[in-house]
Amino acid sequence: MKDKAILEYEGKKYEFPVVEGTEQELAIDIKTLRSSTGMITLDPGYKNTGSCESAITYLDGEKGILRYRGYRIEELAEKADFLEVAYLLIFGELPNKEELNQFHEDIRQESHVDEEMKKILDAFPKSAHPMGVLSSLTSALIAFNPSSVNISSEKEMYHAIIRIMAKFPVLVAWTMRKQKGLPLDYGDDSLGYVENLHKMMFKRPNKDYVKNKIVIDALDQLLILHADHEQNCSTSTVRITGSSHAGLFVSLSAGISALWGPLHGGANQAVLEMLEAIEADGGDTQKYMNKAKDKEDPFRLMGFGHRVYKNFDPRAKIIKKAADEVLGDLGIDDPILSIAKGLEKVALEDPYFVERKLYPNVDFYSGIIYRALGIPTEMFTVMFAMGRLPGWIAQWREMRLRGEPIGRPRQVYIGENERPFVPLKKR
Repeated sequence: MKDKAILEYEGKKYEFPVVEGTEQELAIDIKTLRSSTGMITLDPGYKNTGSCESAITYLDGEKGILRYRGYRIEELAEKADFLEVAYLLIFGELPNKEELNQFHEDIRQESHVDEEMKKILDAFPKSAHPMGVLSSLTSALIAFNPSSVNISSEKEMYHAIIRIMAKFPVLVAWTMRKQKGLPLDYGDDSLGYVENLHKMMFKRPNKDYVKNKIVIDALDQLLILHADHEQNCSTSTVRITGSSHAGLFVSLSAGISALWGPLHGGANQAVLEMLEAIEADGGDTQKYMNKAKDKEDPFRLMGFGHRVYKNFDPRAKIIKKAADEVLGDLGIDDPILSIAKGLEKVALEDPYFVERKLYPNVDFYSGIIYRALGIPTEMFTVMFAMGRLPGWIAQWREMRLRGEPIGRPRQVYIGENERPFVPLKKR
C-alpha cells in the first residue's frame, strides 16, 4: 500500500488508498468515492479504469512486454506448446510431465460432443458467419452439461475446464467444415492437441491426413500468442458475465460475441479484406501506402500499429518468422500474399511508418498464415477464439475464486429533465 491520493473539491479533501501491483503499477482505489463524495468517475471505454486485480497476464505497451504468469511470451512461444501454456494460464504454474500428460488424457476422454449438437449446427445455413455459429454452439453446450459448477469444489471446477478444453476444438473444426460442406470429424486421440485440431479442420474424406511440422508449429505459436491479453474487450465481457454467477460455457459464449467485432478479434479478417480490396484495385502497394499517409484520405491501413503497444507488438516479432517459414515451405503463389509482403517491406523501411512505429502487428501476420493454410477469411476470428480460450477460462476462474462482486458500471445522465406526460391526442 502506497501513500494516499487526495481529491479536493469545493473546499473539501477526500483521501483514497493507492494500490501498487507487483510490477510497480499504481492505482487509486476509488471504491468509496461515491459513498464519501456523491460523485463517480467518467471514463468512456474504461481506458484509465482498473476493473480488477489479476495475477494472470502482465502487459506494458510502452516497452512492448507481454508475460503470462511471469513468463516472457518470447520464451513460451519458443519452448512451450499450447497445452502447456493453457495449463499455466488456468492453474498458475507450468505443468510437469506427469501433470501435462494427465491434462491431455483427461481432455481426450471428454472430446466427444453430443450427437444432437449436430442438429443445432445443421439448422444454420452455410452462409452463417462462423463466429455466430461458434457462439451459439458454445452456449448450447450448457444444455448437455446442465449442472452449474460448484466453485468451492476443485474437482468440479477442473472437470468443467476439461470439458470445454476438449469440446471447443471440435466446435471450431465443425464450424469450418460446415461452411466448406465437408463431413464432420472427431479427430484422433493419438495426436497432440493442436495437431488434432488441424486434422479435424482439414482431413478430407478421401485422403490420408499428412502432418506438416512447420504448419503445426506455426499454428501452435499463433494460439499461444493469442492465449491471453489482459483486460481486453472480450476478456472483460467474460469476467462481467461471470460476475453474475453465469456458468463458464455461457460466459465464454459472451466473450466470443465480443471478440467478433472488427475493432477486436475481427482485425485479422479486416487485414485480408483490405488486401483483397488492394488486389481488386490493381495491387499497387505503394499507392495504398501513400493513401495511408494522407490525412485527408479515409483509407486506413489494417494490421499496422496497435492501440496498446506504442513501440512494437512483441507477438508480431515472433510470428513474422513463422509466417516466412510457412510461406517458404508451402511455396504458395498467391497475389494476396504477395501484396501483404509488399506492404510489410514498405512499412519496415519507409521513414513515415518507422518514425510512427506503425509496424505490422500480430493480426497482420496471423492473417497471412491463416490465408496460406487455406482457412477461410470468415474463420480467422474463430481461430483467435480458439487461442483465447484458456485465457478466458483463467480469467473466469480467477474472478469466481476471488469472489468479485457483480459488475455494474455507473453513468452520467445527459437526457431530458423531468417533464409532464402529453396524452396521445395532444401530441
